Amino acid sequence: MLGFLFGRQTGLDDPLRLKRAESTRRALCLELNPDRNVERIHGNGINTIDIEVIEGRYMLSGGADGVVVIYDLENHSRKPHYTCKAVCTVGRSSRHVHKFSVETVQWYPHDTGMFISSSFDKTMKVWDTETLKLLLYFPCLFLLWNCNVYLVPLNHLHCLPSVGTKNPKVQLCDLKSGSCIQVLQGHRGEVLSVKWSPRYEYILATASTDSSVRLWDVRRASGSLFTLDQFNGDPSKSSSEAANTAHNGRVNGLCFTGDGLFLLTTGTDDRMRLWETATGKNTLVNYGKVVNESRKGLKFAVSQGCSLEFAFVPCGSSVAVYAVHSGELVTMLKGHYSNVDCCEFHPDYQELYSGGKDSNILAWIPTPRPPDIEEEQDSKKVCLSVIFL
Repeated sequence: MLGFLFGRQTGLDDPLRLKRAESTRRALCLELNPDRNVERIHGNGINTIDIEVIEGRYMLSGGADGVVVIYDLENHSRKPHYTCKAVCTVGRSSRHVHKFSVETVQWYPHDTGMFISSSFDKTMKVWDTETLKLLLYFPCLFLLWNCNVYLVPLNHLHCLPSVGTKNPKVQLCDLKSGSCIQVLQGHRGEVLSVKWSPRYEYILATASTDSSVRLWDVRRASGSLFTLDQFNGDPSKSSSEAANTAHNGRVNGLCFTGDGLFLLTTGTDDRMRLWETATGKNTLVNYGKVVNESRKGLKFAVSQGCSLEFAFVPCGSSVAVYAVHSGELVTMLKGHYSNVDCCEFHPDYQELYSGGKDSNILAWIPTPRPPDIEEEQDSKKVCLSVIFL
């Protein structure tokens, strides 16, 4: 630490180097914190959580009971031991509550005044955060597995929720008109996961039960850009594109790296793969066996702001932490009593929140940095000087 500070002070090192080094250390030292609890509200398993990026203070959760909860993560008591309280709840008493399991919740990207939820009741709903009133209602003819809103800065051009359903067609919805404005066709099975690229606002990735992952440019009407091939076949051969597979089973998880240059996918073949988003090339990073028994979308996370990138993947009742570019299994975070269904990384504080079928949300917090040798010696000198005085 002192070396980084000296390098920053003398101008020998980039100021961001210290921040990235400390962020990496914190991401590698996550442990279950006994002093921080998250209030238990859900009566059944927790399927999805999301932390807003404006303040990094509020967290959404959606459960199998159809309930949506907003938590305040800030410590108002200033005491070491505290509980993150539920600020408000869309519970069973609300006439607009989802009738069945909530599969996705997400904050509106530009502010915390709105959020979106989708459910097995074949609806996607847009809510006013302050009043918890229903603003928009998107009915679907098929079960909704996943929806994703493009997470962008204010100066970008669109904010289209993309919706994956039991139908092979992917729908793009317009929040202004309240209707579906575009349909993407190409998959031959249910679409379990959809993700917008954080780098290019018109690039969308979709994963399906037909073992394929497709990347789309939504400005084009001619179909997907390409279909990912685990064997790195020739992408120019359109005849073979229909046979390309990303996994040997259902593909139920997608996550872009923070810079959008790579895409991680998970499948029920117990494999995780890393792809170059520009070329669709399989990087062939070997993560070993990544146990994946989920028949729904798997919601995993990738660290941000670190020198090295790490993937946090639900694996049974644990969360497996992998080094993204080397494939190394760093550690297993154990604390849930049942299967973990979702996790969310907090980039501001390098914290991780996970939700599982045990109805608990657990907070994984970095361990404090041990004091440097120089600091220990200085403290001893101070103590000795006080004694002699």
